[in-house]
Amino acid sequence: MADQYQYNTNEEKIVKDSHTKEIDLINRDPKQINEDVVKVEFEDVIAEPDGTHSLDGVWRLSYTTFTVSKYWCYRVLSAVFGIPVALLWGFLFACISFCHIWAVVPCIKSCLIESQCVSRIYSLCIQTFCDPFFEALGKIFSSVRVALRKEV
Repeated sequence: MADQYQYNTNEEKIVKDSHTKEIDLINRDPKQINEDVVKVEFEDVIAEPDGTHSLDGVWRLSYTTFTVSKYWCYRVLSAVFGIPVALLWGFLFACISFCHIWAVVPCIKSCLIESQCVSRIYSLCIQTFCDPFFEALGKIFSSVRVALRKEV
């Protein structure tokens, strides 16, 4: 909480808003979560083996067509659907956070409290019934001696 506030020279409190923080428009995948997934180039999709080559002009035009159409298709799709999908993902993660904070964690805490109670009862039963039994068995078999002989 203290990290959200800064003080200027007049000692006025300035609140940093995490919703309007500055974003990096150059490196848009700083954690590299899509590094291996969507990096598809022309050479990854289309390749002509030796002995089966198209005309050089066709190959260049195919490369340009693939690259430009992929670029603009992504741009148009992100312009049309980017904001609605971001809204849906924001809503989904808000719901997940809400459920986790208000349902999952309290439920787990409740189960832990109940299991501690059961654990104490179980421990008491083991100490009462099993400990004396195994202690008696240990005393019975404590006088048993095992001797190994090697016969040649």
